[in-house]
Amino acid sequence: MTASLPHQGPWTDEPERPVEDRRHMIRRRALTLLIIVLLIGIPAGYLVISANQSRDSGKDKEAKYSATGLTEGWPSKLQRRIYQVPVPHPAWHVAYYETNNWKTSRLYAQFETNAAGLDAYLTGLGLTRDDLKKGHVTIGARDRKVTGWKFADNGLWSGVVNRQKNPAPTHDVVVDMSNPAYPWVFVVSRTVP
Repeated sequence: MTASLPHQGPWTDEPERPVEDRRHMIRRRALTLLIIVLLIGIPAGYLVISANQSRDSGKDKEAKYSATGLTEGWPSKLQRRIYQVPVPHPAWHVAYYETNNWKTSRLYAQFETNAAGLDAYLTGLGLTRDDLKKGHVTIGARDRKVTGWKFADNGLWSGVVNRQKNPAPTHDVVVDMSNPAYPWVFVVSRTVP
């Protein structure tokens, strides 16, 4: 036989809750929907944006590392520091290409600058205009083939080889002085890892 349990009745001193009206119910549901959208929508939007940025970054890196010749643009600050290629300001038509193997790493760079920029560049290498030898093309045939540079025998070229003690890089520099106000600079910086 089971004993019946006593039922507890409502508290008599507690006021009765009013019935929820339609406006309050709509407001409560709208607030709930807004919270759900914010809790799900913001992270989902962040993931979509992040995925797009990651995909774009991969495409940029793929293009950079699949290059087979000079690429328009400035070498990265890290490349300029490692290869000690101080591209001056102002510089136009800047292009570069990097090759690496187990024996030698090279950075090929070219740019057009003004007379003051050329002086600043040479000073950054520890050189002056007096170090440039007129009529000398110091960049070898192998490096010219890699970049597609063609230096005509017109005597307007000046060149210098800046040899430094390892591990500092060696620079083969050629300057096109056909327009002295806006010379073109071609440089191959070699370093042994």
